[in-house]
Amino acid sequence: MLQQFGLGNGLFTAPLVTKGRTRSITAENPTGEKGIGGKEASNLGVARKGRPCIHLNKGETVTLAEIQGTGILQHFWMTVTDKTGAKGHDAQFVLRDLVLRMYWDGEETPSVEVPLGDFFCNGFARRNNVNSLPITVNPTGGMNCYFPMPFRTSAKITIENQHAHDIGGFFYTFNYTLVDDLPENAAYFHAQWRRERMTEIGKDYTILDNVKGAGQYVGTYLAWAALERNWWGEGEIKFFMDGDVEWPTICGTGTEDYVGGAWCFSNLNTNEPESYSTPYLGYTYYKDAAGIDAWYGHQVPMHGMYRWHLPDPIRFEHDLKVTIQQIGHDHSHLFERSDDVSSVAYWYQREPHADFPILLSVKQRWPR
Repeated sequence: MLQQFGLGNGLFTAPLVTKGRTRSITAENPTGEKGIGGKEASNLGVARKGRPCIHLNKGETVTLAEIQGTGILQHFWMTVTDKTGAKGHDAQFVLRDLVLRMYWDGEETPSVEVPLGDFFCNGFARRNNVNSLPITVNPTGGMNCYFPMPFRTSAKITIENQHAHDIGGFFYTFNYTLVDDLPENAAYFHAQWRRERMTEIGKDYTILDNVKGAGQYVGTYLAWAALERNWWGEGEIKFFMDGDVEWPTICGTGTEDYVGGAWCFSNLNTNEPESYSTPYLGYTYYKDAAGIDAWYGHQVPMHGMYRWHLPDPIRFEHDLKVTIQQIGHDHSHLFERSDDVSSVAYWYQREPHADFPILLSVKQRWPR
């Protein structure tokens, strides 16, 4: 039974007692050790909310959690102040200027490397609420992750501040369980961010490539800015697996279809896109083209959406590549288009993993 390994948590397993040891890492207990939490002092005295957060210096990489042993990271929560010394245009992009990385079992290259906001389905460095099973974001900017993340010998999670200024308040909690053993087939969690600031006409955008080994793909987040006029979401997502070259094994029917929507997400009364957030599917962010937007400096509609393949994972044995088309419709014909597309791919696989593409610089993660 998975519960004995600290996996498979939920209402069904809530009554089942195991030998797992629950631990939590915060700024108040940065090592997660037993019996030493809450010792810091505030103006109210010792153990009265003495260190609820940390300070992130400009250019600094901080290790948020470093765990030795066998275990499963089961939940973590983060939030960050957006009040820094930056002004105007530069002040907006804190959520894309912080980079979250995760390392399992002493690996040298991260299995997770994603700008903080995008990891939590908050693209464009914009806060928006998400109400899904593995990722929730609550007012205002309370970011939660429930993807189980097993490790056999160690786990390390870091945050790098690539923002233009120091950040005075970064808050976090990592809740995990130490166990004696893990199932042999328990794979490692991975997440990778990509962006093309202007996609190539007629060439599918790559969400994920060069995955080697056995695993399963469990989710996609897309932050899509429509640089051209008319409907933007006719593109099909494609999964090339286990030797597929020219043609994929799995091909979708359209972008809004992939995330569980239909007919341009349109509200039947207003004919405008309508947002939604469900356990596995969501269209959580929409900004129309009305007015000048500081992200681009001109009128650009922006769309944020997710799809979790948790009940229906994309299983692969040897390799995986994931792409999506940029195809529009002008009310009479399909047409090839170019847009600004960012993505996060979430998957599990056995190690070792292939090297990730070099993360774009801060300026390249900002508007074009």
